[in-house]
Amino acid sequence: MAATTYERLKLHVTPEKFYVEACDDGADDVLTIDRVSTEVTLAVKKDVPPSAVTRPIFGILGTIHLVAGNYLIVITKKTKIGEFFNHVIWKATEFDILSYKKTMLHLTDIQLQDNKTFLAMLNSVLSVDGFYFSTTYDLTHTLQRLSNTSPEFQEMSLLERADQRFVWNGHLMRELSAQPEVHRFALPVLHGFINMHSCSINGKYFDWILISRRSCFRAGVRYYVRGIDSEGHAANFVETEQIVHYAGSRASFVQTRGSIPVFWSQRPNLKYKPLPQISKAANHMDGFQRHFDSQVIIYGKQVIINLVNQKGSEKPLEQAFATMVSSLGNGMIRYFAFDFHKECRHMRWDRLSILMDQVADIQDELGYFLVDSAGKVVTNQEGVFRSNCMDCLDRTNVVQSLLARRSLQAQLQRLGVLHVGQKLEEQDEFEKIYKNAWADNANACAKQYAGTGALKTDFTRTGKRTQLGLLMDGWNSLIRYYKNNFSDGFRQDSIDLFLGNYSVDELESHSPLSVPRDWKFLALPIIMVVAFSMCIICLLMAGDTWTETLAYVLFWGVASIGTFFIIIFNGKDFVDAPRLVQKEKLD
Repeated sequence: MAATTYERLKLHVTPEKFYVEACDDGADDVLTIDRVSTEVTLAVKKDVPPSAVTRPIFGILGTIHLVAGNYLIVITKKTKIGEFFNHVIWKATEFDILSYKKTMLHLTDIQLQDNKTFLAMLNSVLSVDGFYFSTTYDLTHTLQRLSNTSPEFQEMSLLERADQRFVWNGHLMRELSAQPEVHRFALPVLHGFINMHSCSINGKYFDWILISRRSCFRAGVRYYVRGIDSEGHAANFVETEQIVHYAGSRASFVQTRGSIPVFWSQRPNLKYKPLPQISKAANHMDGFQRHFDSQVIIYGKQVIINLVNQKGSEKPLEQAFATMVSSLGNGMIRYFAFDFHKECRHMRWDRLSILMDQVADIQDELGYFLVDSAGKVVTNQEGVFRSNCMDCLDRTNVVQSLLARRSLQAQLQRLGVLHVGQKLEEQDEFEKIYKNAWADNANACAKQYAGTGALKTDFTRTGKRTQLGLLMDGWNSLIRYYKNNFSDGFRQDSIDLFLGNYSVDELESHSPLSVPRDWKFLALPIIMVVAFSMCIICLLMAGDTWTETLAYVLFWGVASIGTFFIIIFNGKDFVDAPRLVQKEKLD
């Protein structure tokens, strides 16, 4: 029973304390938080005052310190995703942030505004879809890692045994994690994507599950977090596991994605694609080696699939990656470069078979994890494909879905679900489930990193590129451009606050939030809106020569002013940049 947390909870609130009551059968524990001293203790049900205001909650996300003092964050609504080997998996969909303080009279006007901004940042993170948990199962580990554990590991609480790379509320749980006696109230929460389906092929029923675990190390948004940090953590690192459960047997196939593991940046500057900058001062080999040393320890052999362009602005990154692999000389690491855009231009996505053929023998060598109905490990996965493009989103997801399908084909044949000679592609009902799940996974990863749905999902969903898909890609690219330039600084600050990369100090003499925005940051959006309005007027006034001419003059005049601003001033002056974490921590 050690590796479980309480499932049914009630929150009792009094002016002095928060009481979190465990309502599971036979439970008498009550977690007590003193709203004045912030002390956390364990009590029993009879200690809850009858005058307390009571409501149900579904978990404690943790606590955080802001300008006004401490706050308690709780899960107030959840949705059932499915059952995972008889363990229920939930998605947290609504949260509440409760102040320990009963009044804000002790704050100045500036502090009140800062506190309001910090609360908005927390809500910004919590509003991004993709927080998952289970009160009885460790979602942070793959099946293979869980199969190779000690008896001591089995006795640990869910919080203690969790893979800290994927515990997104680890910083919020720091007070509870320090007190083992309250660990049954401590719920590790995953951020990413989970999809579960009961499927049938040839009259044989099996569960098919897709899990993407997003790392909280070097987490952030698209253009503000690239490359690696000094500890070797890669930006936008995601571990994706595909699982099959049939007749008691379980099989899984794991892949990873992550930013090109050298020190590079790509700060927004109003250009559609800012020029990537590779650091000239950093010790790339040190960070690179740290990254792959940890990857080899965790996953085994590394097969790198680099999908970036091999010309233009992406070429130096491809060359740097190839050079680092060659210089490291580690026999556990193999490198494949595949210029996705060049090979698949003119919508020739069938040419992805070239890459699949290149790595087919290696995929067979790596294998997959399989445990039989008796709990005996039949095969282990000996390594992973580590795929990347620039963002590790659109191109990466397409290739990962193809590799996963090939592994699934082999697994289902071995389990006896598919007959000899049968192809997954021929199973229309399952193919629809499979493609839509991988497209949904792409959208989830993209929204969490880039702020919009993924590109190229028409291919993932249908197996072919479509004109409608191209139009949707254009729309999503436009939204990405706006968010990356005008709102991602706030999103980056929000993530840094949530994960503890920035800690609020109410005694700080100068708040980073008090730095006024440059007038140019406010000017450009106004210019863009006016220019767009003039364009609409041009269309509405068609046929009226005088007014049409005037509207055209105004439109081009305003647009020219906007262009002049961008040319004369540094484009970075116009974008929404982070304000909480120092620049070197983001580069």
